Amino acid sequence: MGAGVRPALHPLCGETALILVGAMGVTLTRAAQWTSAGSGPGTLEITPLNESLLNEIIKFTEGFHYRHPQEAAFVFREPLEWKTRLDYSVFESGYEISGTTVQSEDKDKDGQPLLLLTASTIRVRSFGELSRLLSVATEKKLKEAQACLEANRDPIVKILGPGYGTVEGEDMSMLRLLEKVKKDDDPETEIKMKISLLLQQLDMQLLNSSLKHISREVRLTPTSVKNEVDLLKHFSGKGEDTVLESLEYTSDYEFSNGCRAPPWRQVHGEICYLIVKPHDTNPLFITCSTAGVFLNGGREKEKDDIEYERKSDIYKDLVTFLRERSPKFLENMAKQEYTFFEEPVHEKQQHLEIVDTEDSGQSQKFYDCSEKNVFEKMKSPPVKGKPIDKKLEPSLKWKDTGLAGSQDAAKKDIKEEKEVRPISHELKKKASIISSGSVKAQSATKRKVSEKSEEASESSSESEEDEEQPERHQEGNTDLPSEYWQIQKLVKYLKGGNQTATVIALCSMRDFNLAQETCQLAIRDVGGLEVLINLLDTEDVKCKIGSLKILKEISQNSQIRRTIADLGGLQIMVKILDSPDKDLKCLAAETIANVAKFKRARRTVRQHGGITRLVGLLDCVSMGLANPTPSQTKDIEIARCGALALWSCSKSTKNKEAIRKAGGIPLLAQLLKSPHVSMLTPVVGTLQECASEPSYRLAIKTERMIENLVKNLSSENQELQMHCASAIFKCAEDEETRDLVRQHGGLQPLATLLSNSENKELLAAVTGAIWKCAISRENVTKFREYKVIETLVGLLTDQPEEVLVNVVGALGECCQEPINRAIIRKCAGIPPLVNLLTGTNQALLVNVTKAVGSCAAEPENMMIIDRLDGVRLLWSLLKNPHPDVQASAAWAICPCIENAKDAGEMVRSFVGGLELIVNLLKSEHKEVLASVCAAITNIAKDEENLAVITDHGVVPLLSRLANTNNDKLRRHLAEAISRCCMWGSNRIAFGETKAVAPLVHYLKSDDTAVHRATAQALYQLSEDPNNCITMHENGVVKLLLGMVGSTDEILQEAAAGCIANIRRLALATEKAKYG
Repeated sequence: MGAGVRPALHPLCGETALILVGAMGVTLTRAAQWTSAGSGPGTLEITPLNESLLNEIIKFTEGFHYRHPQEAAFVFREPLEWKTRLDYSVFESGYEISGTTVQSEDKDKDGQPLLLLTASTIRVRSFGELSRLLSVATEKKLKEAQACLEANRDPIVKILGPGYGTVEGEDMSMLRLLEKVKKDDDPETEIKMKISLLLQQLDMQLLNSSLKHISREVRLTPTSVKNEVDLLKHFSGKGEDTVLESLEYTSDYEFSNGCRAPPWRQVHGEICYLIVKPHDTNPLFITCSTAGVFLNGGREKEKDDIEYERKSDIYKDLVTFLRERSPKFLENMAKQEYTFFEEPVHEKQQHLEIVDTEDSGQSQKFYDCSEKNVFEKMKSPPVKGKPIDKKLEPSLKWKDTGLAGSQDAAKKDIKEEKEVRPISHELKKKASIISSGSVKAQSATKRKVSEKSEEASESSSESEEDEEQPERHQEGNTDLPSEYWQIQKLVKYLKGGNQTATVIALCSMRDFNLAQETCQLAIRDVGGLEVLINLLDTEDVKCKIGSLKILKEISQNSQIRRTIADLGGLQIMVKILDSPDKDLKCLAAETIANVAKFKRARRTVRQHGGITRLVGLLDCVSMGLANPTPSQTKDIEIARCGALALWSCSKSTKNKEAIRKAGGIPLLAQLLKSPHVSMLTPVVGTLQECASEPSYRLAIKTERMIENLVKNLSSENQELQMHCASAIFKCAEDEETRDLVRQHGGLQPLATLLSNSENKELLAAVTGAIWKCAISRENVTKFREYKVIETLVGLLTDQPEEVLVNVVGALGECCQEPINRAIIRKCAGIPPLVNLLTGTNQALLVNVTKAVGSCAAEPENMMIIDRLDGVRLLWSLLKNPHPDVQASAAWAICPCIENAKDAGEMVRSFVGGLELIVNLLKSEHKEVLASVCAAITNIAKDEENLAVITDHGVVPLLSRLANTNNDKLRRHLAEAISRCCMWGSNRIAFGETKAVAPLVHYLKSDDTAVHRATAQALYQLSEDPNNCITMHENGVVKLLLGMVGSTDEILQEAAAGCIANIRRLALATEKAKYG
């Protein structure tokens, strides 16, 4: 948690790559993003990269004390000192607090505290205290790390001494240290060496992380900035409708590299400085750098110098910056009549295409067909056509900024597709290619009404990434490869050629790399998708096949998928599924599989009968044949393609139901017996998607699919293994299914797959299956034989959250047995479990609290948890906003209190902890209430704590819950009331707050545990005469008499005691009345 600075040159414009890339070593001193542009101290910026690296440093430091306990105890040569934002009140156990001064209980050999906070200055002298400080800081840990880095530029000097400081050139400190270790046997020197090595290791880790980040960044260039400025200048001026009043460079001189910034600023990546005058704000002084565009400090008043320091966030380009800063800019931008960059024109070719916005008929086209080679590369610069009273399309550049969206929507139906001429009569179909209206151009408006009613109910098991992705266009025609123009010319042949020319053009188009985005967008940008989709509506099979082959390839692109759906392509492809031609069926199904990757497309397939047709493709009688004929092989391929399409469609709930109603389950079960991996992958993929529905889980069990799923866990194909494990994960909620997995030998392959830790998706599926299977105790016994618990403990660190959730869930189930709790302790699994309590993932927190709570049932484990401050972390989770986390944390606290050495004192040490747990009785969630009641039952065993919670109003809050029908809550509520009766006048208070009468009715429950807890509570309450009267009036005696003969001794004694108290009161009353 320290920092140093030194610039490292970046090749772009001699830019200084100022990035935080190290923790406490050489790399750190080389790079850090600081707000000061000069050589002053500055402050560390919280940029996305810096924040990511800061979090890595925090993660390293937080876990240091349990990963390296000996090194964590090492006392720094000098304390790390900085101004903290933490209040003294956040420090609790382990610290001595006097006024606003806080010091740690741990001292060095001279008696000096390892952590000292005076006023707002904090001094820390060991990694152990740094770890504890970060735990205390909770949500402020990022700010504390930042402050520490800013105040300690070369922390390794303070930690190990000046001999280890960051130096330029060759660093000999490690060699000197190694020599010293060889010469003497000083343990402190050895620890120093270990710490130095650990810090160098962290250094390299952060360096690699930052380099990956840099490699992903898209940076501005002088050329792109100049183009954008020139474009904006074109639309600027004094008029009301201009986007800006003025836009000027601060310097007219341009260096050979295109930069206008002085050389000493170019090394910081700065390109130029602008003065922009919007219509609605003061002039803006802007810096354009390779990292982006931001506001600088403007010109200094008495000088002509620019104040270079950054004053705003960094934006990706100038237009994005101005959109955020000037509403008028955004408003006027939408009013502009934009010109477009046309295709480069060959010297011998004249090509003019103009969209007539008034005439919906065919547009004008002029061609000089003297061009010799259709694939000849066009090298001439772009030229602009004469407007001649026509509106031209918005340029790709403007579309890329997202500012032409409103005009695009209005003009969508009058785009290039209206320019297309009909295909020759040889294609037999009356519907011509040119009528893009016949390509369902009006479908966008029709769709809105029907979709809105279904949008809310349509759910998906995947995030709708396709729906959210922004339009991406090429930056300008100067950067486009020759393939782009060649493909566009082929599309024109498709539009105007005869049948033969169309087939040749389709074949030629397939010679290009259609997986390349440039080629895909070239087809779309010139209206090729409309042509390809219209070809599907012809009667020529060759044209249909050629078109589908291209659509299948380019529909890998999310933008193309959306356009195909918008143009009604899915409806036509669904009809093709009825074709007698097997090749057409295959291609149509595969293309549907690609397009149906987003919600609207899946809905379209269902609404037009696509699910029923796709399920029909699965009916393949040739599956079991040893030597199928070519025709039968094609039938198998059709079934595979159908399964692929159903896999994509099955990601929405309504489609899952449609597949089931169409009879898809038995057909999928039949295909699951296939020996071919290419068939099994989509089949199992569909099944695991559908297994989220109860009806499918039941069907998978009854159709005996578990055996095949288990069998394919041993496949060599990792994708297939993943889907099988995922299906078992979802189905194993059912006890019978868990038994079937064990009986068919599925537990051992699952255990074996745990060793494949590189494939995270597979690991997540396998750990999920193990988690659900471990709910059955017989399976846990098998897992113990296969050493699964030890392997799971090893996966508690350095794994993605989706894996950790399942790993911890599995350990939580295994922990239900004492022998497994001991195994986890011996494998050092408790520290990483406790460390996970500091996370934010809701599912992970629910599972880890359960696991820690189960481990705490063993006194030896509880000692470790207490030493790691685990109980405090559990208690802090009671403040989590998610009820599931609150409930799980409260359940986990119960065994911690039961097995702690001095539980009462431990609970009291949590400042505000008792008030927090009492206030949770106001929750509306039954599980939270039941768990909190259980925790209060344990807390109330200590008399002093019982007095405190009584003062916090526990009695009326418990009484308020008495009228509940939930047996789980009834049981724990009755236990809490029973315990709370032990203090002062609480028995009387429960009577006054109307808690007694509802308790009597608990005795009518079918749950014997509720009977036992209620009888104990009534026995305690019956010590007050008024409560006895209330019980008697509510018929308690008759109910309790039946329980006096119970085999449960606790219930028996409590029932008898309560009746005895009521009887004694009756006798006393009778005696007083009659003497």
